[in-house]
Amino acid sequence: TICLFSYGLSRGFANVLIPNPRDLDALVDQYHKHPPTVFPGVNTMFNALAHHPRFRELDHSRLKTTTGGGASILKSTEALWYEVTSCHIYEGYGLSETSPTATFNPPLSRRFSGTVGLPLAGTEILILDDEGKPVELNQPGEIAIRGPQVMKGYWQQPEATAQVFTKDGFFLSGDIGCMDEQGYITILDRKKDMILVSGFNVYPNELEGVLSKHPKILECAVIGIDDEKSGQLPKAFIVKQDDSLTQDEILTYLKQQLTSYKLPKYIEFVPGLPKSAVGKILRRELPRTVQFNAKAC
Repeated sequence: TICLFSYGLSRGFANVLIPNPRDLDALVDQYHKHPPTVFPGVNTMFNALAHHPRFRELDHSRLKTTTGGGASILKSTEALWYEVTSCHIYEGYGLSETSPTATFNPPLSRRFSGTVGLPLAGTEILILDDEGKPVELNQPGEIAIRGPQVMKGYWQQPEATAQVFTKDGFFLSGDIGCMDEQGYITILDRKKDMILVSGFNVYPNELEGVLSKHPKILECAVIGIDDEKSGQLPKAFIVKQDDSLTQDEILTYLKQQLTSYKLPKYIEFVPGLPKSAVGKILRRELPRTVQFNAKAC
């Protein structure tokens, strides 16, 4: 939608379709053959390309706008992308139910905000608590959206439709976020991915953001696993950038960055992470068990 309608049909841009963006060598070939002005993607793609030796050698002078979505863009990824391309990543947010965009960062800002930006024109956003009441600024709650791009309902599913709309017509996204004094929205995590540790909320995105800054970590993902004592515990899956990385090294690093209840209680090294066709990490496919090589914190 964003590429074809926003740039293709409305601006007359040529669109280059990449059938398998996980084939990085082929993607780099097409990038070299058709230097883009606008490049959309997800965090894992930006991270992988920024580490790709051939991509780092390409001419990126025609690249004017990089748009990110699908999952939170990590600050470490954006910093590396800017180092390689001299182009900031402008992050947006939305769902299929919002056709698909609800917020975006103003490209004229010429900076990476670490947020998903401001509501689009004609779009209203509220941050609601569990009782459906608006929360204070900078406080977490469920993102609710109302605007001309929001769907009318799920086809022939009135009960499912009723569950995701408030009485005044706001769509309940299922995402936890907060809004600052300027109206910028920060996504904390999917409501269903939030980890409840002894009554404390732990957001996988926050843990992944800290882990990703470690120079020896290429990719990571965090999920909650059931625990009889605490209810849930965080578990981290890590793909190494440097084979010398150890679990003890990660734990020492994390203890300097996070409070105790946020620390992953298990760390497991894996050769790769499950991803969608466009490279989005699929947490739901990660095993919610303790493997023999997972170390307890």
